[in-house]
Amino acid sequence: MWTITGNMNYTRYYHTASVLSNGQVLVAGGVGSGYFKSAELYNPSTGMWTNTGNMNYIRGYHTASVLSNGQVLVAGGVGIGYWKSAELYNPSTGVWTITGNMSYARGYHTASVLSNGKVLVAGGYQSGSVYLNSAELYDPSTGVWTSTGYMNYTRDHHIASVLSNGKVLVAGGYQSGGGYLNSAELYDPSTGVWASTGNMSYARDYHTASVLTNGKVLVAGGYQSGSVYLNSAELYDPSTGMWTITGNMSYTRYYHTASVLTNGKVLVAGGFGSNSSELYQL
Repeated sequence: MWTITGNMNYTRYYHTASVLSNGQVLVAGGVGSGYFKSAELYNPSTGMWTNTGNMNYIRGYHTASVLSNGQVLVAGGVGIGYWKSAELYNPSTGVWTITGNMSYARGYHTASVLSNGKVLVAGGYQSGSVYLNSAELYDPSTGVWTSTGYMNYTRDHHIASVLSNGKVLVAGGYQSGGGYLNSAELYDPSTGVWASTGNMSYARDYHTASVLTNGKVLVAGGYQSGSVYLNSAELYDPSTGMWTITGNMSYTRYYHTASVLTNGKVLVAGGFGSNSSELYQL
């Protein structure tokens, strides 16, 4: 059963949500009556939202990453154009501070926290219809971004999953010229190099990816050329580099979410024009 909980103080979409070490949830930025710099905290024990410090920049389509020190790194996105700026939220003070700029302005990118504590940002889109294959690393100990290897394909609206072996799987997305992608590639933090891996069975963007308890990655739903909405799902096996089809969802969906539950099942919820949810179990 679903139960209603407290309303946020602002109606927003294309925001980020981060689970903090104290169990509260930080929601930041997004789009409503314009782009927001506001942020608010959800307290699970009370079901209430409270305002916290505003970000320094209005932004939507950004990323948010919880660092090993408990702070939250927000990077890029769209506000007045595309941002290369980044900032840090300190849960103990509720204050945002500016940190180093990325090398490239970008939105619709991915951000992955690596096992060494650094954050890998990859791909995205910027002004002038420029799709990106660049990637860069944020070092929390210095606040500095450094360039790393380029992906083999430009892509935005892709997914990125940190595997149990420490590598990062990027799959799908969209590239210049109207190309929906079924390609996937792996980033090796020890070398900074991207290597191609098996292609998905379906090209897709606006999909989700979930790392399962067995180490495989479940990709579900999305959108592809010809206004085709997908209910298909497939599994990536890191030991073979291959994708296999698994059961279809009950509904086509994109712009949805997927969450791995403590029992190992995956909860998929919502999507464009949908309030339905369903569970995946191996």
